[in-house]
Amino acid sequence: MTGAPEADESYSVLAALKSPRRLKTEVLAGLVVALALIPEAIAFSIIAGVDPRLGLFASFTMAVSIAFLGGRPAMISAATGAVALVVAPVARDHGVDYLIATVILAGVIQVALGLLGIAKIMRFIPRSVMVGFVNALAILIFLSQLPHLQDVPWMVYPLVAVGIAIMVLMPRWTKVVPAPLVAIVLLTAATVTAAINVPTVGDEGELPGSLPSLLFPDVPLNLETLQIIAPFALAMALVGILESLLTAKLVDDVTDTHSNKTREAWGQGAANVITGFFGGMGGCAMIGQTMINVKASGARTRISTFLAGVFLLILVVGLGDVVAIIPMAALVAVMVMVAIGTFDWHSVRPATLKRMPRSETAVMLATVVVTVWTHNLAYGVIVGVLVAMVLFARRVAHFTTVTRLDGSDADDQRVYAVEGELFFASSNGLVYQFDYAGDPKDIVIDMTKAHVWDASTVATLDAIRTKYEAKGKTVTIVGANPDTTERLDRLAGRLGAGH
Repeated sequence: MTGAPEADESYSVLAALKSPRRLKTEVLAGLVVALALIPEAIAFSIIAGVDPRLGLFASFTMAVSIAFLGGRPAMISAATGAVALVVAPVARDHGVDYLIATVILAGVIQVALGLLGIAKIMRFIPRSVMVGFVNALAILIFLSQLPHLQDVPWMVYPLVAVGIAIMVLMPRWTKVVPAPLVAIVLLTAATVTAAINVPTVGDEGELPGSLPSLLFPDVPLNLETLQIIAPFALAMALVGILESLLTAKLVDDVTDTHSNKTREAWGQGAANVITGFFGGMGGCAMIGQTMINVKASGARTRISTFLAGVFLLILVVGLGDVVAIIPMAALVAVMVMVAIGTFDWHSVRPATLKRMPRSETAVMLATVVVTVWTHNLAYGVIVGVLVAMVLFARRVAHFTTVTRLDGSDADDQRVYAVEGELFFASSNGLVYQFDYAGDPKDIVIDMTKAHVWDASTVATLDAIRTKYEAKGKTVTIVGANPDTTERLDRLAGRLGAGH
């Protein structure tokens, strides 16, 4: 994947700069994303237990940095809920300086993991886990908007409904201007003109009045500090990379282009290091804002990612008073539409579920349930992969057969044909497939149609040989392919009793 082109030439930065139409799409997409980032960044700061400025500054530095460093054009990185949940205990128990140190160390770990090739783990994530990841994400995006719809003035509900209607109907008429931006502008104008008293962005938290500045966390540079921050930094690094790579894969599918996953992995790390030194709380790829950028607004290049960060800073620092009056109902409407657009509705249609193997559906459901229950995408994906591995091993285990061939030429010889993929799950019952007492003196095990994959199977074959030898009989293995032969020569008789 690392050598694949990151995008079609028509979607390059240079092509966008030469095309007024494409450039306008990128600019407007960046503006819509910036508006959507503000309440999210504030909310995630609250989750982490820090000043809203740490979330807003993180979103600015992450978006701008990843626009240059990342491997997936048009993907948005900023402060996220998953990262906020991981680092919250550090801020609560040790203070903001330790939080910043954790972010920097997590970035360093991500750079190291990226350079070591952690992006290759993507090949081990089944499609059913990806579908579960997408569906769980859509549910979480929707659930995250519910607090903005509870215990609020009744006018919030018609405003949200109007916003959704604008985004559903407007694309049928024109796509010149992103529908989410039109919804935000019109609803803001309506609430201000009619003096409608509803919650606004300004009610979510105080917006910063100055630019972020370079700083170094005030923590002792010793082993004790490392012991405090290292576990949280490692967890943040893994969660951030996993979410970012999965989001990059999703954008690849949506745009039908390839991206450099290795570059994305270490780019996320470098962006977190930069964010930490500018006093941000760290982050990773954001699926909701990325879908706004790519799917709702039609952005395809790094220009939209860069401008999302720039517009965010301009809005909160230079135009904070204007941004503060945007009704939360407008942003809720945008995020609800993102949730609806993100969910893979085809995966839950009765016809699809009827055709889909039960194991695949179980993996998808496990991913969704764990993710929604824990509010952590990383946990859901890990559980989904583990369930997929167990079900796959169980399924493959039943493909192994042992057949006794009675047509051998010699009366004192018995030939058994073993067929299938032999590993720990499929070879455990192998030892019970032979007639140790009734067989003649010479036993031949034909493995022409079998393949030995692990030491567990070699140990099982050793056990079979030992049982026959205890009765004065010999065992000969024939027909093994080169890989199986090499494994048997290296391990047979050397694993010890009981192993």
